[in-house]
Amino acid sequence: MTLRHGRGAPCSGQALHDDARALLSAWVPPSARDAELRDRFLAHLEAHPDGMTRECLPDHVTAGTLVLTPAADAVLLNHHRKAGVWLAFGGHCEPGDATVAGVALREAHEESGLAELDFDPVPLNLDEHAVEFCSPGTTVHHLDVRFVATAERDDAHRASEESLDVRWWAVDALPEMFPDMRRLIGDAVERVQRVV
Repeated sequence: MTLRHGRGAPCSGQALHDDARALLSAWVPPSARDAELRDRFLAHLEAHPDGMTRECLPDHVTAGTLVLTPAADAVLLNHHRKAGVWLAFGGHCEPGDATVAGVALREAHEESGLAELDFDPVPLNLDEHAVEFCSPGTTVHHLDVRFVATAERDDAHRASEESLDVRWWAVDALPEMFPDMRRLIGDAVERVQRVV
C-alpha cells in the first residue's frame, strides 16, 4: 500500500487530465453512489479539458487523503480555517502535479506536516460537495477523489496556514463533522483493516 512521492517534474495539464480519466475508468467503485459519481466525474473531464484546474468553474476535480493509524483506531484531521470544520486533507491540483494520487499525497504532506505516509494509490471513494469560499461570488463544486494513508500516531505533525489545528481523534470519539466525513472515515477504517 505504498506510493511515496510529492510533486514531480512539471507536466502538462493534459497529462494530469489523462491520468484522472485513466484512474477513474479503471477504478472499481465500492458502491452505487461511487459508481454514479465516477460517471459524473468522467463526463466532466470529457466536457472540460481544463476540468482538473481551479479555473474550471463551477466544477473542478480535487483530491484528498484521510490519514489513519496503522491499527485504524485514530484519524488525523485538520480544523479547516475557511470551512470552520474538521476535515481530511485535500485540495486543488497544481501545475507541477503529475497524477491525481500525487495531488492527494502532496496535500496530505503539506496540510499535516507529516514527513512519512504509507499511501494507498487506489481511490477510496468519491464525493461532490459545494464550496462557497473557493471562488468568491460563485458556488463551486469540488469533484473530490479521496485516498487513504496511514501514519504512526507519534510522528510529528503540524497545522498549515490553511488550518486552525491538526489533531488525532479516536475513531469512536470523533468531533462534530459533516456526515460524509463520517462515511469517509468508516470506508477508510474498513480498507485499512482489510490490509492489516
